Amino acid sequence: MPRQSAGLLMYRRQDGAAEVLLVHPGGPFWAKKDEGAWSIPKGLFDHGEEALAAARREFEEETGQAPPTGPFIALGVFKQAGGKLVHAWAVEGAFDLSAFRSNKFTMEWPPRSGRTAEFPEADRAAWFGRKQALTKITKGQRAVIEALFAKLENS
Repeated sequence: MPRQSAGLLMYRRQDGAAEVLLVHPGGPFWAKKDEGAWSIPKGLFDHGEEALAAARREFEEETGQAPPTGPFIALGVFKQAGGKLVHAWAVEGAFDLSAFRSNKFTMEWPPRSGRTAEFPEADRAAWFGRKQALTKITKGQRAVIEALFAKLENS
């Protein structure tokens, strides 16, 4: 069974247009990458765990803020290049960028040094309009952005 993750794409309406909240992954690999590096807040979930509950948990872990209580818009399940499946929902809400904080992870750094260092799962968050979001987000998640905007246009 392929690995599965779940995520929430928060959006807001600003000056008549929708914007989405994306996070930039933390750690040394992503430090100097910008375009094509951002993501929706998401993470792996275990077999038997409800995907939307996992998406809500991961949003809070990666941003430091609880997501709104809904309503949630199911965007679909998106297959990534490596085979992982991403279950995605959207939710309209407000997000205080100044209160952003993320869980941390530990890894050996520098490689083969025997030393470990701690890094945030996400090192920043920002709001983006459709065009800029499609440039910033990873290639495999572009369909998530398009799914949201298609639903907003049809509502």
